Parts: sequence; C-alpha cells; structure tokens
Amino acid sequence: KSNDGQKLSLKSSENLLHQLEDVGQQLALTFNDGGSVLAVGGEDGKLRVFKWPSMEFILDEANAHASVKDLDFSPDGKYLVSVGSGGPGRVWNVDSSTSIASLTKENDEVFGFCRFSQTSDKNLVLYVTAMSGQGGSIVKWNTTSWKRTTSKRIVRDAISAFSVSTDGKLLAVGTIQGAVLILNSTSMRVQNIVRKAHLGLVTALAFSQDSRSLVSASLDSSVRVTIVKDEEKN
Repeated sequence: KSNDGQKLSLKSSENLLHQLEDVGQQLALTFNDGGSVLAVGGEDGKLRVFKWPSMEFILDEANAHASVKDLDFSPDGKYLVSVGSGGPGRVWNVDSSTSIASLTKENDEVFGFCRFSQTSDKNLVLYVTAMSGQGGSIVKWNTTSWKRTTSKRIVRDAISAFSVSTDGKLLAVGTIQGAVLILNSTSMRVQNIVRKAHLGLVTALAFSQDSRSLVSASLDSSVRVTIVKDEEKN
C-alpha cells in the first residue's frame, strides 16, 4: 500500500515488478508525504524516482552515489535528498528531475542518514548524520543556500538509526551499542538518554504522532517504547 491507503492493482503490481526487475539490492526506499512518488536507492549507486502507482519514471540516475544509503522527501515533495558512500550528499528537484545542490563533507566525515523537517516558524531545515574520527554528529543545513548552519557531535559511537518528530522539535539517535538519545532540535542538547536500551545495535526509530514517545527496534529482535521526558523537568 502507498501512504494514502491505495491498494495495488494487478496491472500496477506487474508494472512495479517490471520496473524493479533485477535491479539488485535496494538499501533505501521512501514515499513522499502524499504517497504519490516513490524513491529507491541501490547498493550499486543508482537512484530511481517513480510516480505511484503508475511507476512512470521521474528520475533514473545511474551514478547518484557509489552506494545509496538513505533518502528523504521534503514535506511538500519538492525536494529529495540522498546520501551515500563516496562523494557528497545530493539534493534533487523532483519537478525538474535534476540535481540542484551538493552537500559537502568536511575532513573525514561519512554521511549516514538524512531527514527534512520544519521549524516552529515553518521554515524548512535538513538534518544529516555524519561519522568521523571524533564520533557521530548531526549537521543542520539551510535549505535555501544548502550551506551548513550548525554541526554538533552527539555520541562517540557510530549512529545506526535517526528520526525527527512530526512537530520538528525533537531528534532521536540510535547507536551501534544499543543506546537511544532524544535531543531538542533547536539547542541540539540531549534531553533523554537510555544507554542500554537494547543489547544489539539500534536499527529503527519512530516518534509517536504527538511526539510524547519513541519506539526503537534492534538487531537483537527487541522493541522498546521510551517516554519522552520534559526537558525542563529532566
């Protein structure tokens, strides 16, 4: 099913299978908020964007990255951001099917996850997680100039999962050591931390719709719900 609950018809299913036949391992897959566009990124570095459910090509980029790691659409569906191994991150204009910006790395950084969000004053912001010899950081980008605005180291361990709350006020990070951290997106300060949330690395994170709780899943097959504590009372 797509996000709007549409069921796949037999014809659409056949078209889907045809378009994605023998494409190799896909490491990233995401719909836009309206469920009308699907983006998939492969281990081979190919990025494909389709209309849904017709599977008509919007973008077919053979060398987006050495290997695509993560993808995310902006809330209005206008932009798609992609990060991967080798080279910078990239920003794509979905309407024109073109790359419009490069997200440059600094020193030995390796980008891991990317998420668009909106601030309290409705401005669009982009977050990208980065690993370096200093540890795991979150980099914030201006979505007009596509320049870095802030970068802050959050953890020493590698970041294995990342999420942003629906209201944009909170960020969540999961690590390979099983820790879960919740941060204030404005100050980038850690307000909740569960050091041993899981025995294995954290594989997925998602906030509840009201941003009052966070669910995390792990390679150890466990799932945990963490209640978000009020920053002033913590």
